[in-house]
Order: sequence, then C-alpha cells, then structure tokens
Amino acid sequence: MIDLQIRREDGTLEVCAKRGVAWGPELAGLDQSVFPMLGHLLPYADTVFNHRQVSTLLAEVPRLPPGVLTDEFTRELIELGQAVLDGPHLYLWFVGD
Repeated sequence: MIDLQIRREDGTLEVCAKRGVAWGPELAGLDQSVFPMLGHLLPYADTVFNHRQVSTLLAEVPRLPPGVLTDEFTRELIELGQAVLDGPHLYLWFVGD
C-alpha cells in the first residue's frame, strides 16, 4: 500500500489521505514515458513531488487507464494535489511500505 500525504518543507505532516493506493500490476505497469510522475512510484520507497511536479502529476490523472487508481483515491489525490498548489512550501508525498 502506498499512502498519500502533504508535508511542509521541514517534513512536518500536514494532511494524511484517508485511503492509500494498492500496488499492483496496473500501477507497476505504467509506461514511464507516458506517465512520468506516477510511472516512477515504488511500493517500498517514498516519492516526493514539489509544486511544479504536482501540476504535471495532476495532468496525468485524467489520462490513466481504468483500474489503475480507485475513484476514491483519485478524488483525494486531486484534492491534496490542489492543496499543495494552493499553499506555500508544501510537498505531496507518496509513502511506500
């Protein structure tokens, strides 16, 4: 399971999503040349996106093949991503197991 969080520049946790995303073949099989942000997630490591990267990430979400993310996780991802874009010195963290 990969959890989603917003953290401040100093690493302080601001928000933790209610749902995570399960690591499976759909997510693991994303073509990194087509989905450069989500295609680089790992199930065992943290991945951090800054303000500019979150913009690219959010542009990928509507193009994802069905079944990669649940509707609930997608809604939270968009909500938390927008919060990062709206706030100063915030980062979107995908936290692996």
